[in-house]
Amino acid sequence: MPFPRAPRAALLLATALLLASPRLEAHPAQAQAAAEPVRAQYAKREVLIPMRDGRQLFTAIYTPRDTSRAYPILMQRTPYSVWPYGEEAFPEHLGPSPRFQAEGFIFVYQDVRGRMMSEGDFVNMRPQRAASGAAVDESTDTYDTIAWLLKHVDGHNGRVGQWGISYPGFYSAVALLSGHPALKAVSPQAPIVDWFQGDDFHRNGALWLPHAFNFMTSFGKPRPAPTKAWPATLDHGTSDGYEWFLRLGPTAATRQYTKDVAFWNEMLDHPTYDAFWQARNLRPQLKGVQPAVLTVGGWFDAENLFGALQVFKTLGRQSPATDNRLVMGPWSHGGWERSAGDHLGPVQFGAATSEWFQAEVLFPFFMHHLKDAKAPELAKVTVFETGANRWHKLEAWPPTQAKDAKLYLQPNGNLSLTPPAPAGGADTFISDPSKPVPFIEQVAIGMPKEYMTADQRFAGRRPDVLVYQTGPLKEDLTLAGPLRPELFVATTGTDADWVVKLIDVYPDDFKNPDFKPSGSPWDPTPNPMGGYQQLVRGEVMRGKFRDSLEQPAPFTPGQPTRVAWSMNDIFHTFKKGHRVMVQLQSTWFPLMDRNPQAFMNINEAVATDYRSATHTVFHDAARPSGIGVGVWSEK
Repeated sequence: MPFPRAPRAALLLATALLLASPRLEAHPAQAQAAAEPVRAQYAKREVLIPMRDGRQLFTAIYTPRDTSRAYPILMQRTPYSVWPYGEEAFPEHLGPSPRFQAEGFIFVYQDVRGRMMSEGDFVNMRPQRAASGAAVDESTDTYDTIAWLLKHVDGHNGRVGQWGISYPGFYSAVALLSGHPALKAVSPQAPIVDWFQGDDFHRNGALWLPHAFNFMTSFGKPRPAPTKAWPATLDHGTSDGYEWFLRLGPTAATRQYTKDVAFWNEMLDHPTYDAFWQARNLRPQLKGVQPAVLTVGGWFDAENLFGALQVFKTLGRQSPATDNRLVMGPWSHGGWERSAGDHLGPVQFGAATSEWFQAEVLFPFFMHHLKDAKAPELAKVTVFETGANRWHKLEAWPPTQAKDAKLYLQPNGNLSLTPPAPAGGADTFISDPSKPVPFIEQVAIGMPKEYMTADQRFAGRRPDVLVYQTGPLKEDLTLAGPLRPELFVATTGTDADWVVKLIDVYPDDFKNPDFKPSGSPWDPTPNPMGGYQQLVRGEVMRGKFRDSLEQPAPFTPGQPTRVAWSMNDIFHTFKKGHRVMVQLQSTWFPLMDRNPQAFMNINEAVATDYRSATHTVFHDAARPSGIGVGVWSEK
């Protein structure tokens, strides 16, 4: 996989590039040797494919040397480079997994419009014609590419498939709108659908600071002409992201690094869900889809979990005739292709889930639709139940068997499925933006994927984090579907962020079967997972957007106010003997930008605007704060 060589490559940028295909190795000689199996099986050519407006897109085509049979075309369109460039340069492998390369497909990789070696102007999450009125968009470029390939590439069987992860997942989702009859099967994997509500750069209007900033300070630099070179990444001069971003100051201070990064400045210029963001919301366009769709996501994807769930759910509502299927595994971003999928951090999943998915789901899906292989026995929904570590095949998501319930906050830090008493009371805490709660205990300049399952004990020990938990469970409790926080709150300020974290608390005597003691006298812990507080899901609602992302509204100081929203789905079992915990806080740094706790355009705030505020969370019969859940059982 290609990624830029720089003093400190941003974590997100490296991740994004590591998910693009083909792949780059650090040493050219080793890479050349590793690429020999591909070179032996495939011939390569590079072409410029003309679009309807005359722009030409750089495309690498890998065709099987065995010409005794016809092959389908399997395509990926990417903004991350189709490296290696040159018709004599080959990648180490092709396709979504080794099975595809061995089976034989015509693999096509294309630099999208305005990126790397393709002509034209690049537009981030280019709005579709229905929203922009433009003559071309990514769906027309997909259509024109397919039409050219069918006419100019020999040995194909007339069928085309497309797949991609993350940004290439967005281009895969957009391909569904191309309308080309030869496009038979598409797998959008961790696709982007909405960069303001829930994907990548924002969560309900709160800026995912290091993730967006570290990525855009490289990816967003201008490319005045086609190039094979990737722009340099920012050298922060430290690995301590908490300290670096805190010293940087208000969000507006990031502009000193982004004078030539147009999209970053556009993001800050559009602090609400206005026409700029709405035009980039892909969901309204997802209707009348003809190809079969296999959407793939990870329960612990820190970037585009929202997009995967939304593509599947939106197609179900707006394109009910589409062959629309969903796979959700215990993966980080792209983990189904780039990891064994057997663990994330110290949390174990019991098996190599990625290999199972590649062999039993993804490969049969494309083989059936592109090569007329036997129809695989794929369920409508194939989902992994974390905590219990097992796969399920369901006919709906969320599962129809899930029963609505609510985890209620209670006095004295308790949590239960029964409503609080009439005089349940309230809890308060002081939130100080100058001393924000860290989002992870380790030192990191970016957004480590492990934060999605990280131990939360460090946070719960702070006075600005409220903690509620059940007693040890007497039987397994499985929650399935979206989490629906409903908080009744008050603040002495006029704005506040409300972070909700659902946590699985392991028993003190829990044994991690894969733990191997170091033997060091300085590491005496015989049981490092005992008492572990695993983050299952955490999300934020920026308080001013509680009623509308388009029209923010202030809080009235001291006035009790309802704040409710829907968090991303889970499918998790809290095992017998475990506890269910909820943590509430108002900072989560530097994962999200700091809120001055005053109603204003945060992207224009100055240092003196940031102030401490006292927040109150009510939990009485009249104001029963809690989290709506779906309780699931196979019975």
